[in-house]
Amino acid sequence: MVHVLSSRLLLRPTDPERSRRFYGETLGLAVYREFGTGPERGVVYFLGGGFLEVSGRSETPPAPGLELWFQVADAAAAYAEFLERGVVVLEPPEKKPWGLIEMWIADPDGVRIAVVEVPEGHPIRYRPTV
Repeated sequence: MVHVLSSRLLLRPTDPERSRRFYGETLGLAVYREFGTGPERGVVYFLGGGFLEVSGRSETPPAPGLELWFQVADAAAAYAEFLERGVVVLEPPEKKPWGLIEMWIADPDGVRIAVVEVPEGHPIRYRPTV
């Protein structure tokens, strides 16, 4: 069984600034981290421990822009297990220029899921000191 260490929902809005105002100002979500510059810069907000509820039934798949993010301890081991279990692997594990080891899988409805390993020494592993 793949042991998921953390997770997050990835939202790709049509108007990033409007969405940042909504989540940051209107809802008042606390900022975990920010990255990049310009209009498409990223902001990650705290959502407690992060959860995914699967319940009920829908006539159509989730919105095409919905993606999930799962952190795992070992992406290579997760990849092998996914292949063994018949999971649709869209992209095998690869170390990205930003230092994370990422792979992409899809759920039965085609929802894209980033499966990420944060290597030792990567800045995302450490909380900045204040």
